[in-house]
Amino acid sequence: MSEPDVLLLRQKIHGLSVDEYADAMREWLPDADIAVGRTPEEERELIEGARVVAGFNIDPEMLDRAENLELFACSYAGTGHLPMKALEEAGVAVTNASGVHGPNISEYVIGALISLARNFPRAARQQEERVWQSFGSQELYGSTITVVGMGAIGQAVVDRLEPFGVDTIGVRYTPEKGGPTDEVLGFDEIHDALRRSDSVVLACPLTDATRNLLDDEAFKTMSADANLVNIARGGVVDTDALVRALRGNAIGAAFLDVTDPEPLPADHPLWGFDNVRITPHNAGHSPVYFERLADIVAGNYEALEEGGEIENRVA
Repeated sequence: MSEPDVLLLRQKIHGLSVDEYADAMREWLPDADIAVGRTPEEERELIEGARVVAGFNIDPEMLDRAENLELFACSYAGTGHLPMKALEEAGVAVTNASGVHGPNISEYVIGALISLARNFPRAARQQEERVWQSFGSQELYGSTITVVGMGAIGQAVVDRLEPFGVDTIGVRYTPEKGGPTDEVLGFDEIHDALRRSDSVVLACPLTDATRNLLDDEAFKTMSADANLVNIARGGVVDTDALVRALRGNAIGAAFLDVTDPEPLPADHPLWGFDNVRITPHNAGHSPVYFERLADIVAGNYEALEEGGEIENRVA
């Protein structure tokens, strides 16, 4: 076995093979040795000499064998599942995939908002039933849209909203940092944002502070015709409270890529609402996911070589 510069652990995402990851890495780093561990045995052998390892996770046994490891490049944006303490003790830097999902998930959000405003779900139902009946719709233009979470995805959503002539409110932990929205509020002011919003987009991480962020009280504050788009995590919304709001016509509609629980059971009441659209946590699907990820990881490999700053470093 060789001692690769970069080792890609076994991984698939969105139906994409790790070979696509390897091909992209070789294009970025033609002079580097890029290896793919095809089996558990290959991974254990190759990791002994690898300087950079990329994958979803790394277990303690693998970490013990990684004598030359300087960087673990996680293929997810979230790193809470990683053995962070062990990686720190081993002196291994950790990066995530933040930013990879910006283009694809923001396109999903724009599609959801337009679909709800123009009532495309009703159009689809009427077409299926061969019913020619006019119905009303709304415009995004002139509306107020709140984006909760000003990370890479939230900012990408705001960027793509700009041509639609909407007013935007950003909600983040540290409002003093500002953001690309017309105004930025803290989480302690979220009800002020909700009461003025025609649409609410959830793009924040799931933390103790954001769990059940949208609860009964939040839905009471929202306008009765306001729409909700959730591409964050299902737990950011109190599902029972959402069902109560929908049953009571307390909000306009919901477009959900994530739910709690997940997968959503077939008999769950959320499936039965005409004004709810549910997709199976695939807003992040992109045919170029590994290409975008390779851009980040290859850049960080070069930073290690040249003593530069590592992008997306979380530890």
